[in-house]
Amino acid sequence: MMRLPAFHFLAPKTIDETVRLLADSAPSATVVAGGTDLYPNMKRRQTTPKTVIGLQDVGGLAAIREDAAGNLLIGAGSTLTDVQSHPLVQKRYPSLAAAVLTISTPLLRNMGTIGGNICLDTRCHFLNQSHFWRQALGSCMKAEGDICRVALSSPRCLAITSADLPPLLIALGAQIRLIGPHGERLVNLAELYRDDGIHYLAKDPAELLTELILPKLEGVRASYLKLRRRGTFDFPALGVAVAVRLNGNGECEQAHIVLGAVTSSPLEMLEAQTLVGQRLERDVIQGVAEEIQRHARPLHLSDFDHRYRKRMVGLYVTRALTQVAEGAPVV
Repeated sequence: MMRLPAFHFLAPKTIDETVRLLADSAPSATVVAGGTDLYPNMKRRQTTPKTVIGLQDVGGLAAIREDAAGNLLIGAGSTLTDVQSHPLVQKRYPSLAAAVLTISTPLLRNMGTIGGNICLDTRCHFLNQSHFWRQALGSCMKAEGDICRVALSSPRCLAITSADLPPLLIALGAQIRLIGPHGERLVNLAELYRDDGIHYLAKDPAELLTELILPKLEGVRASYLKLRRRGTFDFPALGVAVAVRLNGNGECEQAHIVLGAVTSSPLEMLEAQTLVGQRLERDVIQGVAEEIQRHARPLHLSDFDHRYRKRMVGLYVTRALTQVAEGAPVV
């Protein structure tokens, strides 16, 4: 049986208190809400924080509401189940509600939070093993070692992003609210991620993610598709998110295509801009899917062979765009 390492647990009551505790303890501290990813990682000694700050008693982190401008505000502490089942999410962002259902199992969605999914740690076949297993080979730079065991000559960790929601949220233009010792700031979600398996979040360790902000969108159709070996539970071997706005003539006015589980960060594909001004006909969809497949280079750190996953990029982009063209849910 794998056991948790020793750590000091703190349970603040307010956001301000949480930020103060983070500032006092960073970088050897972390926060936990549902714990569905953090605690298994701690048991495998992937991460061994000296201080764990629980968010379950912090007020104001689980609200889901509209603001005066019509944006949807989702507290980072909202469970995935609460997000998926909320009337505002189901009415205004059915693609998000559907994407949540692809995550893990009902039990873990009842525990895991949307903030946790946004900040989910990167993964790789070598890293996500027991401490004993890793030590047999000398471990890796993300844990106790100093080299990448997947690519020995790599100067950085190549662990890949494994969260389902960020690709779709980025495609929808989401922002997040961060609160730290020097105040709060709004950040485009796409700017939160770095292409680095270890330092994968571009935020100060003392900053707390408190809120997800989804803009008011009109006429946008979106879809999220996920490649995985089993129909439930598995992390994505590939995620494809598409968000497209069509005009009255069926021509594309705006397009975003974001890939997950390909590199260490969600990858927005600029090839999507070739759709602008065109109707989503079969040959147009096929052309942009082939271009995206050509430029995508999935790292060999996930389920399935990376060459197979590269072929699936084109197929899944085709499927997602076809769903949009045939009337995928509006946002």
